[in-house]
Amino acid sequence: MAQLISSTAVVKQNRIRVLVVDDSAIVRKVLSSVIQDCVDLELAGSASDPFVARDMILQLKPDVITLDIEMPKMDGLTFLKKIMKYNPIPVIIISSVGHSSASYALEALRHGAVEVMAKPSGPNSIGHLRHELPGRIRAAAQSKRLPILPNLLAQELSRTQDGVLLIALGASTGGTEAIERILVDMPADCPPIVAVQHIPRLFSTAFASRLNRFCRIEVREAQDGDQLAPGQALLAPADIHMLVRRLNGRLAIQLKDGPLVSYQKPSVDILFKSVAESVGPNCAAALLTGMGSDGAQGLLTLRAVGARTIAQNEATCVVYGMPREAVRLGAVERVLPLTSIGSALLQPRGSSN
Repeated sequence: MAQLISSTAVVKQNRIRVLVVDDSAIVRKVLSSVIQDCVDLELAGSASDPFVARDMILQLKPDVITLDIEMPKMDGLTFLKKIMKYNPIPVIIISSVGHSSASYALEALRHGAVEVMAKPSGPNSIGHLRHELPGRIRAAAQSKRLPILPNLLAQELSRTQDGVLLIALGASTGGTEAIERILVDMPADCPPIVAVQHIPRLFSTAFASRLNRFCRIEVREAQDGDQLAPGQALLAPADIHMLVRRLNGRLAIQLKDGPLVSYQKPSVDILFKSVAESVGPNCAAALLTGMGSDGAQGLLTLRAVGARTIAQNEATCVVYGMPREAVRLGAVERVLPLTSIGSALLQPRGSSN
């Protein structure tokens, strides 16, 4: 009995303390309930606006904050910038999925938010939130704050003629900034690029649109049947798996519904394994920051067929989950900092410089 009491005390002591900030009383109640149902999480408090939240942060010192974007008195993006300037704490944006909200939420990721999730709007979405939110909070509590990327284009990388027909990317938590860092460096004639980023519906459309404004290459959300072309990056839509297939001798996108794979849809594993089948060794792939293990098995399949495989290193990951699992499996040819991955994807096959 004494040992049980001691174990319970340790759990309570190590709980992740969460502050919920949202102007909707219903949403605050739902989020609070999800947090209180987890033995390793603790509801530190809830606030209806940033001014109340500011005082609660100073008093309660939470480990993680969930933050709405559209609120009275001060919007969530403005409040996030103040948090990151004066009292940096991991922040998960939980926002409605309108187009304007999605754009603001993606901007929040650029200014230090760890993750973005869709605000619950019905029984199905509440069930999804109950499943997803605890893991996102745990990942946020372990995340690192990285420097904010500039809006300007980086120096253009040099493309090599090395037989690489396709570049494939996979990412989750922290991945929007990682994918942006890689794509802004790409030359206008780079090989076709396909990417999976775990992100809610509508946010994926806004993400692709944003990247298209900042990159030399064309970036857009993939559609079923799209043919892959140089100087183009196609991003997987939310809630559907994306594969690369050969169609009449050309590489093309196939969008396919189905169950979660590695707890995700779209799944990096699905994409990478399809690339291994359709492209074989003439591919370069990178697994970027993110929680969980999605993409590790797919990267292993790619390495087995002779493709170039890269993992982002721990120091530049917001969450070193997916790359760590790939390294553990022996799926990784090279482990590199984020700033070196773009050039490595374009290097001649067999090169290690």
